[in-house]
Amino acid sequence: MARSSPDPNYERRVRDSFARQRFMGTIGARIVSVAPGEVVIELPWRDELAQQHGVLHAGAVASIADSACGYAALSLMPSGSGVMSVEFKVNLLAPGRGERFLASGRVRRAGRTLTICEGTVRAVTGSEEREVAIMTATMIRLEGRPDLAD
Repeated sequence: MARSSPDPNYERRVRDSFARQRFMGTIGARIVSVAPGEVVIELPWRDELAQQHGVLHAGAVASIADSACGYAALSLMPSGSGVMSVEFKVNLLAPGRGERFLASGRVRRAGRTLTICEGTVRAVTGSEEREVAIMTATMIRLEGRPDLAD
């Protein structure tokens, strides 16, 4: 479903906010694409992100899915809004083995205050992709909080 954003500068606002998010930079994640209600984040494999069995740590999986969902929600909010996660649930479907990981966040329902999102994380090796996690997330729109506006 094609959506539109109330903010004509939504993409710049999302990318600027992501650039200020130090944690995503620390783990090496980057935004691949931004569209109204949809964001894709890529995380290249690094040994430092592995858990004890040599696969991507669940915390890294959840973090990129959470950020993809949050920024998908922000893309549909008016300028001056901020966004924060209220809750999310992650189902880990397969071990995170791959050269890189793609987290896609998609708005399922955008409300005035709460936005419900769906996320997926896929492991990519060469031309093969495998879904390793799914997420359902609730995001809250923050208004009148200049300290939290994106």
